[in-house]
Amino acid sequence: MSELDPALNIFPKKIERIHLMGICGTGVGALAGMLKKAGFAVAGSDQQIYPPMSDFLAANHIEVFEGYGPANLAPRPDLVVVGNVIRRDNPEAAALAELRIPYVSMPQALAHFFIGSRDSLVITGTHGKTTTSSILASLLHDAGLEPGFMIGGLVRKFDRNFNLGGDRYFVVEGDEYDTAFFDKGPKFLHYRPAVAVITGIEFDHADIYADLEAIKKSFRRLVEIMPADGCLVACLDDPVVREVVAGATCRVVGYGRTKRCDWRLAGVEVGPVRTSFEVLKNGQSYGEFTNTLPGIHNALNSLAVIAVADRLGLDSELIGRGLAGFGGVKRRQEVRGVAAGVTVIDDFAHHPTEVRETVAALRMMYRGRRLIVVFEPRTNSSRRRIFQDVYPDCFGDADLVLIREPEPLTDIAAEKLFSAKELVAALHARKIPAHYFSTTEEIIDFLLTNASEGDVAAVLSNGGFDNIHSRLLAGLRGEERS
Repeated sequence: MSELDPALNIFPKKIERIHLMGICGTGVGALAGMLKKAGFAVAGSDQQIYPPMSDFLAANHIEVFEGYGPANLAPRPDLVVVGNVIRRDNPEAAALAELRIPYVSMPQALAHFFIGSRDSLVITGTHGKTTTSSILASLLHDAGLEPGFMIGGLVRKFDRNFNLGGDRYFVVEGDEYDTAFFDKGPKFLHYRPAVAVITGIEFDHADIYADLEAIKKSFRRLVEIMPADGCLVACLDDPVVREVVAGATCRVVGYGRTKRCDWRLAGVEVGPVRTSFEVLKNGQSYGEFTNTLPGIHNALNSLAVIAVADRLGLDSELIGRGLAGFGGVKRRQEVRGVAAGVTVIDDFAHHPTEVRETVAALRMMYRGRRLIVVFEPRTNSSRRRIFQDVYPDCFGDADLVLIREPEPLTDIAAEKLFSAKELVAALHARKIPAHYFSTTEEIIDFLLTNASEGDVAAVLSNGGFDNIHSRLLAGLRGEERS
């Protein structure tokens, strides 16, 4: 099998036609839309083509080939963008090597075509990247600064996850996941940060990181590439973050809830519609703020944005208006509908910390109502036993927990796999009612029989979960489930 030539990992002088492999991924699909709007002829390929990305690509008149193969590279493109879903043995990657077409990764393309010399505002960390990036992009937009952005979720204000923007700022969600099969470093290393936020660092992505030390090493590389006149906005409540930023040569601005932080939450009140909090800057009151996002973790995400916006020269009044007007992100504590008095919520949480904070936030938001949490362990990490003993402590604010038994990883020994049955037993030991199910259909049937008016059913998964939200709502309305 032919191997890609590293000498062809370049941007040719003349680029008109661009082909994207793995085009239905969130990031690569957004890049395709951006390239189309920038005037390039764009096409792509993917193994699984389905809404909403397939609808988005069709609406933007981007041709998509189903499946991978040499025929997709005809007529010959000037450049191929290789998504990180593509493996070395992919037949289209082999054809790319044989045809000797210049190629780049998605982060390389984003940096080259759209970040360039702009001030790059990179949001990193194990948790909260999408929400924090979305708040910042929305706030800068409301302030009239026309930011460009690429974010891992659909921002309600724009109803998309990208924007070409104006000349000055570009907001990008800096993923710690690897870049491509030919570049195993994290994506955020390509984004040339002028300001970088680190929301927290925990072990995750067990398929590419051996342990926490490996993840810390990646974030240390981020700290090393920061320019001397740059700024790291770091959650110093996190001891791992403190360790990683200790060697920074640029300015470090700390935020959090402890007195060691330059920016500090002085108090948080979570209501049924809004969350209110006071902010201290260097021990002095900076202002009181509100947003529509429940939970202390989202107040901290907002605090990071406040610190960045203040550095960019925005005043507290303008920042406050931007936070109060933030409309949220799809799949982040998103109410998908109410039927038969049951509120159905969709959330992306999957890592134990995300699950714990999301459940706690929903408990504060929906006081006095029964909170049913439906959880699908779907990531490479959550389907391993890595978090088996941690997950039981994440559902303490739930009244009932329903677990979907995940599809097992085929290349992992059985004794190293997560067990929904064990998690349910551990929850029972904590006096938390819980059940596990083999199929999504069984969960829906259980909910239709047991959910009552006033209940809140929160579905936690980083995948589509077999369209459980729409099917449950249809069943609650007495309609046919598709």
